[in-house]
Amino acid sequence: MSDSPTMNDVAREANVALKTVSRYVNGQTNINPVLAQRIADAIASLGYRRNLAAASIRPGWTSKTLGLIISDISNPYYSTLSKAIETYAADQGFFVISASSDEIGEKHDRFVERLMEQRVDGIIVVPPREPGRDWNTLPGPIPPVVFIDRPVDFPQADIILADNVGGARSATEELISNGAKKVAFVGDALSIYTMRERYRGYCEALAARGIPVDDGIVVSAAHSSEDAAAAVSQLLDADVDAIFAANNRASVGALLAFRETGRRLPMIGFDDFEAAKLGEPAVSVVSQDISEMGRKAAEIIFERIAHAETPRRTYVLPTTLVLRGSEIPDPVL
Repeated sequence: MSDSPTMNDVAREANVALKTVSRYVNGQTNINPVLAQRIADAIASLGYRRNLAAASIRPGWTSKTLGLIISDISNPYYSTLSKAIETYAADQGFFVISASSDEIGEKHDRFVERLMEQRVDGIIVVPPREPGRDWNTLPGPIPPVVFIDRPVDFPQADIILADNVGGARSATEELISNGAKKVAFVGDALSIYTMRERYRGYCEALAARGIPVDDGIVVSAAHSSEDAAAAVSQLLDADVDAIFAANNRASVGALLAFRETGRRLPMIGFDDFEAAKLGEPAVSVVSQDISEMGRKAAEIIFERIAHAETPRRTYVLPTTLVLRGSEIPDPVL
C-alpha cells in the first residue's frame, strides 16, 4: 500500500466498489448505511484524505479553496480583514490559503502563480505597493478575482474600496474647525493607493479653508510605528498644531512620540486600533468597517463562482468619523 492511501485502498479495505467510495467522499447521501459505515471505518483506519488539488482539475469539481494575498499579516488591519474572509469562507465549506506580499511585486506574482497552480476557486488580493505583473497578461483560465483596498486595471475583477478621500477630508476639516492652522500629514509612501487618496482628502480640506499645503509638514515615509514616532517628535518642534495620522501605525507612532516627549497635539487617525480607547484622551479616528470589507469580498467571490458572467463592479464602502477627544487642544491653564 502507498504512503498516501487512495480511494482504491479504501474500496479494498471496506470491500465495496470504487464508485461507492467516490460517491461517499463527495458527500452523496443515498448510500446504504451499512456500506457507508464500512467506508467511514476504512477511511479512519487508513488515514485517507481526499486529494482536492487533483479533484479540482476535473470538469464540474472544485477545490473548495480560496486564495488570499494581503500586504502584511503583522498589521492588525490585515489580520482583521483575513479573519472576516476566513469566517465567511468556512461557513461555505471552503478553506483559505493566505500569504503576505510585503508590498513586493515579485513576491506577489509568485503567490498568484502558486495559487492558480493549486486550482483555487477564487483569489482575493490586496495589490502590493510595488507593481507586480500586469494581470491582463496572465494566461487563462483565471478564477474569479476580487481586489480589495486598492484598485487594479483588470476588467475581469471586482474591486472593493473604502472612502479614503472623504474620510481623510472629514478628519482634517475637524482638526481645522477646532482651531488648527498647521495640520501635519503623517503616513506611508504616496505610491500606495490608500495613502495617495488620503493625502488628496487632506489637501482638499486645506484648500476648502484657504490653507496652502506645506510640504515641510507632510511625512510620507513612515513605514512603521517607529518611523512615525521619529517624524512626530520632529514635528513637535516645527510649529505644527495638529496631526492627521493616515493609518493605524502612524497613530501609534504619534502616541509613542507624545509619551516620550511629554507633549501632545490634537490628532485624528485613519483606521481604528485596539489601543485607541486606552489613552487620555482616547484617540479619535476615521473608522472603516474592515470586517465588512472582508465579508463583502468573500461574498462577491462566491457570487462569481456561481455566476461568473455577471458584470464586474466597484464598491466604495463608507467611513465614519469617531470623535473621542484627541482632536481637541489641551486647555490652556
